[in-house]
Amino acid sequence: MRYPSFLQEQGTIGFVAPSFGCAEPPYKTAFLHAQEKLAESGYKLELGPNCYAREGIGISNTPEKCGEELNDFLCSDKSDVLISCGGGELMCEVLDYVDFDRIRKAEPKWYMGYSDNTNLVFLLTTLCDTAAVYGPCAGSFGMEPWHESIQDALDLLRGKKLVMKGYDTWEKEPLKSEENPLVPYHLTERRILRCFPEGDSTFSGRLIGGCMDCLVNLLGTCYDRVGDFTRRYEEDGFIWFLEACDLNVFSIRRAIWQMQHAGWFSHVKGFLIGRPLVFGQEMMGLDQYHAVYDLLKEYQVPVIMDVDLGHLPPMMPLINGSFASVTVRGNELEVKMELK
Repeated sequence: MRYPSFLQEQGTIGFVAPSFGCAEPPYKTAFLHAQEKLAESGYKLELGPNCYAREGIGISNTPEKCGEELNDFLCSDKSDVLISCGGGELMCEVLDYVDFDRIRKAEPKWYMGYSDNTNLVFLLTTLCDTAAVYGPCAGSFGMEPWHESIQDALDLLRGKKLVMKGYDTWEKEPLKSEENPLVPYHLTERRILRCFPEGDSTFSGRLIGGCMDCLVNLLGTCYDRVGDFTRRYEEDGFIWFLEACDLNVFSIRRAIWQMQHAGWFSHVKGFLIGRPLVFGQEMMGLDQYHAVYDLLKEYQVPVIMDVDLGHLPPMMPLINGSFASVTVRGNELEVKMELK
């Protein structure tokens, strides 16, 4: 596994937009303020050509131009780390224009983003053996004041914090709008872990995962090299972290079934499942817990649900590809990541 160099003091943060850009409020306003805050902290900034673009369908620009931006920023010395401007809908179409062979040969560089950015975060790890960060996108750094999770993400990119813990409360209904683009998370819900089977647990393995909406879209395509990846690291075993955006509880169950039957979960040591965007949904007797655990229980490993991951913030930033040790004690979760 290749681990990029961490962001140094007065280093350069690059911004790219292979998914949606920051073309209009509240996203543009938040992104502009994020740049101010990071510049005030002493970092130089380098913006890709698509950061403010809105020429594409479900992404910032044409797939060709988005791929060109990624190739340029991942393989050049324009910046030290990269943060995606945002998530979107059709980043998968960019993949045909991403030069993974060139990226594999280039000096590795940290890339951070979530949601639609699973298309790159996951593939950098499985195709290029390059660690990447599943974490917040650029606009989140514009909130006032920063939530602890945002500082955690920056500290991770700086190499200052590789042990993440859950947060006490989470946001069910956001207050961010065009009129209030910089508001912090609206934290009204207490985090309560659901552990299957019940009780404390400790497990370790290589972190791999992302947004299930994107993962099942990649499954079975030419970009699906998960079998090769799991064979390379089978001695470590794997911790799959998964979360869902647009999927309802039946779609989540179908996604789990599909990944299961594709053999993705071989050598699994445990699962971390984030709160789905449809949190609390029940359809025909199926809820978010049975959607997942009814299928995953056959692996006889811990399944930790309602973890701080994904679309109902805050989210713990996680290094995809790192070796992690997870400890669950009561309602407390700790993920210790090692670069090995």
